[in-house]
Amino acid sequence: MTVMTTQPPLPLVPAGATEIGAAAAMIEDHDGGRVFVHGNLCFAWDTGDIAGRRLAAVSLMRIKAATQVQVAAAFGTSPLTVWRWAQALAQAGVSALVPQRTGPRRASKLTTEVIATITGLREQGLSLRVIGDRVAVSEASVRRAISEPEPEPEKGGTATTSDGSAESGPEPEGEPEVEKGCSAAIFDDRPGPAPVPVLADPLPRGAERVLARFGLIGYAPPVFTPCARAPLAGLALGLPALAGTGLIEAAHAVYGELPNGFYSLDAMLCEGVFRALLGQARAEGAARVDPVALGRVLGLDRAPEVKTIRRKIGLLAAAGKAGDWITAMARRHVQARPEGAAALYVDGHVRAYAGTRKIAKTHVPRLKFPAPATVETWVSDAAGDPLLVVLAEPAASLAGELRRLIPELRTLVGDDRRVLVGFDRGGWSPTLFADLDAAGFDTLTWRKGPTADIEQHKFIEHCHTDEHGRTHTWRLADTDVELDITDGPRKGETFGMRQISLFDAAGTRQMHILTTRRDLPAAEIRYRMGSRWRQENHYRYARIHFDLDSHDSYRAGDDDPTRMVPNPAKKPAYQQVENARRALHSAETTSDAALLAAHSPQPGTSVLLTNAMINTINADVHTAEHALDAAIAAHQAIPARVPLAEVNPGQQILDTETKLIHHAIRIAAYNTMRSLARAILTDTGYTRADDEAHTLIRTALAGSGDIVPDRDTLHIRLDPLNAPRHTAAIDELCRILNDTNTVYPGTDLTLRYSTKSHQ
Repeated sequence: MTVMTTQPPLPLVPAGATEIGAAAAMIEDHDGGRVFVHGNLCFAWDTGDIAGRRLAAVSLMRIKAATQVQVAAAFGTSPLTVWRWAQALAQAGVSALVPQRTGPRRASKLTTEVIATITGLREQGLSLRVIGDRVAVSEASVRRAISEPEPEPEKGGTATTSDGSAESGPEPEGEPEVEKGCSAAIFDDRPGPAPVPVLADPLPRGAERVLARFGLIGYAPPVFTPCARAPLAGLALGLPALAGTGLIEAAHAVYGELPNGFYSLDAMLCEGVFRALLGQARAEGAARVDPVALGRVLGLDRAPEVKTIRRKIGLLAAAGKAGDWITAMARRHVQARPEGAAALYVDGHVRAYAGTRKIAKTHVPRLKFPAPATVETWVSDAAGDPLLVVLAEPAASLAGELRRLIPELRTLVGDDRRVLVGFDRGGWSPTLFADLDAAGFDTLTWRKGPTADIEQHKFIEHCHTDEHGRTHTWRLADTDVELDITDGPRKGETFGMRQISLFDAAGTRQMHILTTRRDLPAAEIRYRMGSRWRQENHYRYARIHFDLDSHDSYRAGDDDPTRMVPNPAKKPAYQQVENARRALHSAETTSDAALLAAHSPQPGTSVLLTNAMINTINADVHTAEHALDAAIAAHQAIPARVPLAEVNPGQQILDTETKLIHHAIRIAAYNTMRSLARAILTDTGYTRADDEAHTLIRTALAGSGDIVPDRDTLHIRLDPLNAPRHTAAIDELCRILNDTNTVYPGTDLTLRYSTKSHQ
């Protein structure tokens, strides 16, 4: 059998020619240019024939004698320019390859006076969009004016490209457009900071670790090593917003300092928030984050690992002050954003448990059946940002939790103003509504139970404009109702409330909102009630990104055996009462039919009814009445609540302190994310902020950058993101964050942010 082999083509390259891939070669001299393919002359052009030269380049790519990159390298231009030549040839023929002098179409609006005006307005803190409206230029022009662009050539000047053509404009042909407005890169040719080493090793801290091992130092202070392209440097963007949450300040006020060791309280809390922002909120998530990379952002040689994190959190949990810590954070949040306290939303959140501990069962809405679980009660502000969380007792109702939270809510608000408290039907209780009103709070909830519909003529159109400028329109009916108080010291009284009625999405059923707030328009009441879903959005976001429902601690303790709980024997006894009532009703129906038949004889006949006959007919009724009385007596004899030890001995509860500490870190991380996204939405002019703000922030926080310490400043220069418009938005965010003058926790270094150019 003969084996045939393929012989590669001979490299017939003329002397002095430049190879273009494996098949082509080019000679360019004072006579012009010539292109050879497999040794054969295919294309030629004279000196100055720019169109012919470009046609040869495109033709080489078309016949696949060379790739676009190889052609661009041989002809001294970029692959993008070769692609543009090919597109022009395909659309308009060879004439499109002839260079034309375009020149400036009109005089630039960015005169010296306009640039000076823009600079002055920018120093006043105005956004790019507002400045553009003031001086009648585009937002991109404003960004270009304040970013110190390169000097442009004089009007009518030309730039010479590699092929000898003269083209007007400040940029040579083939250079891709670059987003203006970003800070200069550290390796730019323009004057700027000196280059720093890429991925420099952190300062060795071995000696301090040895001292910390014997408790000889309080903690190791942050020390930053100049480093370029440091992974996770974008996490530093969250520090100004983190300072606004009061997490670290409140922790020092409540806990003081951790015992002597290498990692300080500031470092542990920053590490916890940074890890949560990376989507690894659990302590075990530290194993999935590079400790050296995170250590650079913390100013340490490496971040704490899982065992250290658990030990430090255990020290805080032993103090038993997590509730005070979260309350102090909530008070700080309300003081910083008093408009958020216009409405407070309260809701219970059920966290299912799948372990082996003997945990009380409760109804899990997402599972649709009872299961071992713990119940948490969350309080959020008007924007849905979490403020407060407490762990409820097993089987506690939302109405009972609300009544228990009244003093804490008053402490949280801090004054006598009336605050709207919104919750769902789980908190339905006219007695609770009266108690909230007496404590200075206004109720906002959905009406529960069967209710008569409102007449159609009472529905009129109402409009409300929200904080984002969007207008909402509903058909609403505004009426008053009186509710009966069925328990408590005011049993038997009535409580008046305002009722706002509306139709559901299908327009077939009326729904009713109850409130004690009478000064707000009906449309605003409807909007506030609908805004309660922002709290549900927090639950969903935190479950996905912050492991809200994770078990941060598997420790459990014995539940209080003397705690009074609902008696499970009460329900079957009541069921016996209901069965007796139904039996009595059936017996009475049968007896009435028999008596009617006895009193209505056939025509022409007569019947004599005696007491014995009547007693016989009513015998089953008397038996059913006695059975009902016995069932009621048995039901009343059973106590409604009994000690837990009698019902479920050995019941346990999960560790609450550790969970609350992790919740405090999650609250700070969520509010940090929300604060940055809110700045993108309202202050940067990013056109797709409604859809992409949170995604953009998560991308920026996980990005790389340069960490450059100075004597009293810590510079964070972020690497550009994947799109120029994203980088421009983060650059604008950096300017906003610089105005806060935030100091890095545990140091005297003021944070300064910037972004690098895409160049």
